[in-house]
Parts: sequence; structure tokens; C-alpha cells
Amino acid sequence: MTEPARDVREVVPMHLVLPDASVLPVSAELHFAPADPYTVRVVFRGASSTSTWLIGRELVAHGLLADAAAPAGTGDVRIWRDEDPAYLLVGLSGVEGDALLAGPAEPFVSFVAATVALVPFGSEGP
Repeated sequence: MTEPARDVREVVPMHLVLPDASVLPVSAELHFAPADPYTVRVVFRGASSTSTWLIGRELVAHGLLADAAAPAGTGDVRIWRDEDPAYLLVGLSGVEGDALLAGPAEPFVSFVAATVALVPFGSEGP
């Protein structure tokens, strides 16, 4: 009997970068469920607010290879490596405004690798 595929979860410490370049600590809770293989659910938690975003798994993977000159994503979510490639930047735009988040890239790399181990890219469909 085969064991059902388990979800992949990762909590990444990040910073919300404010317009004056000061930062506020937040966490990004990444969640991937093999039953919904195209999507990563990301819950950003700060001291006084929580925001949940559904982001395409391919967008996260492409963002790991992108830079500021050509970020992955063209809509409400953009992802790219910082000038220091140890950091990943996530730009979010919504009805409440824009946000720029920065955090270590390695947990995102590990997260994407774990999702690919469960559901390789290209094998998501029936």
C-alpha cells in the first residue's frame, strides 16, 4: 500500500522593507499540497497583521533564478534574487498597497526542491 504524499511546509524569516528603508520582521509560512500542485500558499505574519497569498509554484521557482533587471512575474507578485544572491525579494501589489519583502533564498530553494520531489514539474496534471 502506498503512503499518500505529504504536504511540504517551510517557515522563512523575512523582513518587510518600508519606504524609508527600515525593516519590520515577518515570517513567510510556505505550504504546498500535492492535491493542488500548481499553487504555493504563503501566509505572511507580522506583529499586527497577517496576509495570505496564493502564488504559482513555477513563479517561485523562476524567481529563484531571476534578478532585479528581469524579475519573475508581471502581475501582483514579482520574485527575484537580490544583488546579494543569498537573499530573495518578493514584491506584492494589492488593493491595500504594495509591499517588498526580503529573506534568505536557501529556504525557498529547499522548499521548491521538496515540492519537486513530490510532484515534478510537468507531471501536475492527470
